[in-house]
Amino acid sequence: MKIAFKTLTLQNFKSHRDLTVNFGELTQITGDNAKGKSSIPEAITFLLYGTDTLGSKTDPTPITYDSEETMVSLLFTVDEKQVLLGRALKKGKAQYYINEVPSKAKEFNEIVDQLFDKELFFSLFNPNYFFTLHWEKQRAMLLQYVTSPANKEVLKQLPEMQGNRLGELLKKHSLGDIEEINKEIKKKKDKAYIGAQSRTKTLQEQLEQLTDPKEDIDSLKAELAAIDIEVRELESELDKAWEKNQAYNNLQSQINYIQDRIEISKEQWPALKNEVIEDTCKTCKQPLDATSVEAVKADKEHRIAEYKSIHNGLLKERDELKKKLAETDFIDRTELQEKVKEVDAMGQPIREAIRIHSQYEGLKTQVRNAEADEKSTLQALNDAIFVLDSIKAFRTKEAELQGEKVQALFKTLSIKLFEELKNGEIKASFEIEMDCKGYRKLSLSEGIRAGLELREVLSKQSEVIAPVFIDNAESITSFKQPTGQLIISRVVAGQELKIEAVRNHEKSKASN
Repeated sequence: MKIAFKTLTLQNFKSHRDLTVNFGELTQITGDNAKGKSSIPEAITFLLYGTDTLGSKTDPTPITYDSEETMVSLLFTVDEKQVLLGRALKKGKAQYYINEVPSKAKEFNEIVDQLFDKELFFSLFNPNYFFTLHWEKQRAMLLQYVTSPANKEVLKQLPEMQGNRLGELLKKHSLGDIEEINKEIKKKKDKAYIGAQSRTKTLQEQLEQLTDPKEDIDSLKAELAAIDIEVRELESELDKAWEKNQAYNNLQSQINYIQDRIEISKEQWPALKNEVIEDTCKTCKQPLDATSVEAVKADKEHRIAEYKSIHNGLLKERDELKKKLAETDFIDRTELQEKVKEVDAMGQPIREAIRIHSQYEGLKTQVRNAEADEKSTLQALNDAIFVLDSIKAFRTKEAELQGEKVQALFKTLSIKLFEELKNGEIKASFEIEMDCKGYRKLSLSEGIRAGLELREVLSKQSEVIAPVFIDNAESITSFKQPTGQLIISRVVAGQELKIEAVRNHEKSKASN
């Protein structure tokens, strides 16, 4: 886009009652101090934005005389399309004109916003304006025209291990996400590693307190197994002896039971044997006849025979059990039990040795596992640190490549886009230097040249060609011809205000 000023008309603007400026490719404004030279470019920014050339509020009302109305109008072209804008201030109230048609402020501002980007226009028009912006705005304004280096371009510049690792991670996550993920991993693993170290140390100390058993565990287990077999065999004999003794005891119990019955039977015999045969009825006391008496005698004889049969059966059963008991052995288990205790006691020190060996080996296993856990935790921690360091390296290299891209746009200015912090991280910054001096330390002429070079870069990158105004041009002996219309203001002692539009072929000569 090319912007070109044609005609500026001022009525009662500061020191100018009625002034018309016709612009050429080069417009020279000369005159002594306080003749209104700077008011001419200021009238243009007042018209468009209501400010001076540095973007600050300005009062356009007459300085040395009174007037009811101030009026500024500018005829200019944008890509050969002609536009006429006007702004008036009457009794403190602003009035707006688009192609001489009275318009509302909103319509006027929309037209201006569509035609120009404010910050860009000011930076192109006034070489000093860019340096009044906050460094973040300056940085953003310049970088919007410079693409960041692609990830692949940056990765190629990193050491192979860092480049390969980040390259894989960037397939799944953004660099910012990778950083957050690994910061969290580092935070957790830092704490976990301290815990793992403490556990390993504690277990090692416990292991050192134990005596390393020198015996062969397999030999100990074999020896104990032999003892256990002998104990089981002895216990088996004890079980068999118990079973035999149980049979003996059962026979004895049966004999005792029958003997008790025999003794009871003996006690019953005298009463049965000596029982008297009565010849009278026990109930009615009447004499019994011979038949009845015989019946009573027969009953007694029957009961005696039955008794003898049962009593003799008990005697026979007792004698048979006694005979069987005599044939059954009763084993004294005391000696066998003592033998079991003795043999089992032989295995006790072996069991203790096996327990100590098992405890020692178990603790050794715990130490190995703790060391492995500590190692894996450290590996994860170191990996997270490696990734974070790789990200720092990536950003450093990215900043370097981006800085090279930006620096390539300039010939005499040095541009600093980043600064490295003490922790190695890269922080965005912005500083412009000329001959190793910051802008604030430049002389007036150096500041003008720096501003012109900067605005040339902005003009080229944005593809916007706009007029440029150089104030105090007498302080600079020569400068490179800027792109677009050139408006130069020089102080000439004792001279009234003079405005001269120079033809195109004379432009370069007039600016040198």
